[in-house]
Amino acid sequence: MKQPTIQEARKWASSFLQTHNREERVADLMLCYLLDATMSGLFMDAHEKLETKTYETFVEWIESHAATGKPLEHFTNTATFYERDFYVDENVLIPRPETEELVQYLLGKLSGTETVVDVGTGSGIIAISLKKELPDLRVLATDLSHEALQIARRNAMTHDADIEFLQGSFLEPVIEAGHNIDVVVSNPPYIAQSDRDSLSDTVIFDPEMALFAENNGLYAYEQIIAQAKRLEPKQLAFEIGYQQGEAVSKLIQQTYSQASPKIIQDINKKDRIVFAEC
Repeated sequence: MKQPTIQEARKWASSFLQTHNREERVADLMLCYLLDATMSGLFMDAHEKLETKTYETFVEWIESHAATGKPLEHFTNTATFYERDFYVDENVLIPRPETEELVQYLLGKLSGTETVVDVGTGSGIIAISLKKELPDLRVLATDLSHEALQIARRNAMTHDADIEFLQGSFLEPVIEAGHNIDVVVSNPPYIAQSDRDSLSDTVIFDPEMALFAENNGLYAYEQIIAQAKRLEPKQLAFEIGYQQGEAVSKLIQQTYSQASPKIIQDINKKDRIVFAEC
């Protein structure tokens, strides 16, 4: 195989992805990862030749992404969240920028000494980010998936974050362990089964149990809110689908009559967070 320059490889990949209706920027991100380079580095070294093995991997990744929509993070097993790199694979949800907004919002509501439980932790991004930003928090994290918890523990070790992980459905393991908590935070599955066909093919690489929920996407909220009542938290913070604000707020008010849930919009002016003082 001919050894192309970085510039030639970028030009080929951009054209190939454009032909397959894929975002061209993915090619540059792949090259940055494979070369351990920055975007400015790609420009500065544009006329440097790629090693044959590197170029073969690059071509394989580009062709696979074009054909299937496999996301970049599943090639690199790395996702950046709140300016930290996390290990991810097919067993966990790839972090979304909207979830960073949930973390940022909740950080503004905490004093820093609370006991927080992250429900459905996945790769552990919420729990770990909260603990790193506010080290005096006591942080628990639950997930039903054994594989997801293994990944979350790995990420917690990488970032030296002292978090207690519990396996089970939503808040059940926290209740069974008899923990007292102050805050419940969650980015649960909230996509309705009826919306499955409308999703992009890049999303379907995420585990189904992290995406879809029964009862028009509200099942997880129903369960978490009902279970939380037994733990008497002071705060609830949820990421939501952009059309679920009123429904999730109503679920909270039905269980906590004194609560006045707030619906917070994301950077794109879509409803994304429901927060309540209980």
